[in-house]
Amino acid sequence: MRFYEYEARKIVELAGIPVTKYGFCQTADEAREVAEEIDGPVVIKSQVLSGGRMKAGGVQFADTPDEAADHAATILDLEINGLMPRGVLVDPKAEVKREYYVSVVWDGTAKKPLMLFSYMGGIDIEEVAEEHPDYVGRAHISNLLPVFDFEAKQVIAATGVTGSQLNRATPILARLARLFLKYDMTLAEINPLAELNDGSFVALDAHMDMEEEAIGRQKQLLRKELKIAEDDTRDNYEPSDFERNVKAIDGADHRGVIQGKDHGFKGDLGLVIGAGGGSLTLTDAVRNQGGRPANYSEIGGNPSVAKACGLAKEVLQKDGVEKIAVMMSIVSNTRVDIVARGVIKACLELGLDPAETIAIFRIPGAWEDEGFEILDKYGVEYCDRSVSLWDAAGRAVAKIQGEAA
Repeated sequence: MRFYEYEARKIVELAGIPVTKYGFCQTADEAREVAEEIDGPVVIKSQVLSGGRMKAGGVQFADTPDEAADHAATILDLEINGLMPRGVLVDPKAEVKREYYVSVVWDGTAKKPLMLFSYMGGIDIEEVAEEHPDYVGRAHISNLLPVFDFEAKQVIAATGVTGSQLNRATPILARLARLFLKYDMTLAEINPLAELNDGSFVALDAHMDMEEEAIGRQKQLLRKELKIAEDDTRDNYEPSDFERNVKAIDGADHRGVIQGKDHGFKGDLGLVIGAGGGSLTLTDAVRNQGGRPANYSEIGGNPSVAKACGLAKEVLQKDGVEKIAVMMSIVSNTRVDIVARGVIKACLELGLDPAETIAIFRIPGAWEDEGFEILDKYGVEYCDRSVSLWDAAGRAVAKIQGEAA
C-alpha cells in the first residue's frame, strides 16, 4: 500500500522524528486557515500518489494566506499523470541550511532491509549513487533483532558527516529503521531531511510503502491513526470490467484462488496461468518469443471447476483474444482434471471448439492422468513437465502466429 505524503508525515511523526507544522486541506478555505496558523511563507503541495509534482505545477509557494488559497484552488483541479489530488499539504517554507537523504528499503536480493544515507538530499538517490557512490552510506539490518543507534551512526559516518550533524541525524535514521520493521514497510524514505539554520533537523517530505500482505495486521495504524477506509485500495487506475468480474468470481467461492489483471495488456493470446513466480515467468516467456499476452492471471489452491471456468470465460471474452494458453509450473495440490474441466466448460459455453481455442495446456501435478484423458477427449494439445515453460509458451505463440500468417 502506498501512502500520501500527509499520511507518511504522520507515520514519521508517530516514530518520534521531527516534522514541520503542516496541514492537510481539501479546500482552498482550509488552506487559507492553515496558512494563517503558520503565519509566514508556505509551500502548497498536491497530494497525489505520483512523482513529478514540481514539474507538473503541483508544488507552489505563497507569502500570504490569500495567495495560499489561490494556489490551493488551482492545485486541487490539477491532474498529474492521470491522477486527481486527494487534497493539498500546506507546509511552512523552511529556512534550510543543508538537505540530506535518509531511507530504509527492502533489498530483495539480500532479503533484508537496507539503510541508506546521503548528504546530497532533495534529488534522486539513484542519481547520487551512480554519479557519486562515495556520498551514499549503506548497511543491512536484521529482520528480527532490534535496531541500535550505533548501526545508523556507522552508515551516516561512512559519508564523512561528523560532529553535531552526525549526532542529530543518527536517531532519525534509527527511528526510521524501527518504524520500517514495526509497520511492515517496503520503503520508508525522508527526502529531504533538512538541517535548518538553527541546527535542528526536520523531515520536509516523506514516502512510505507498506507490504500488501501486512494490511490486515496493521489496522491500528491504518484505521485508527491514519483513518484510511478498508475499501481505499490506492489503485492508480480504475479496475477494468475484466478485473472486477474476476474478483467477483473469486469472492463468490472460497475454494482456491483466481486473479486477473489486464492493465497495460493488449494482445490476442489469453493467459490462464498460475504458480506465483511461474506466472511471471510464463508471461515473460510469451512476450520474449513474440507473443502478445492479453492479460495476466493467477489460478491455484485447488479451485472449483466453476472458478476455473469463470476465469477462462472472462479471458476468452476479452477484446482481441483468439486463443488461450493454460499453463503452470510444478503445482502442489491444484488438480489438473479440475482446471481441464473448467477451461473446456468455458469454451463449450461460449460456443467455441476447445481444440481450436486452447493453444496449449501445460499443467503437471495432482490427478494429471485424469486431466489428460479429458483433454484427449476434446482434442486439446497438452504436455507434461518434460516440456519446459519456455517451450510451452513458444508452442502457444507459434499457433497464434501461424493463424495470423
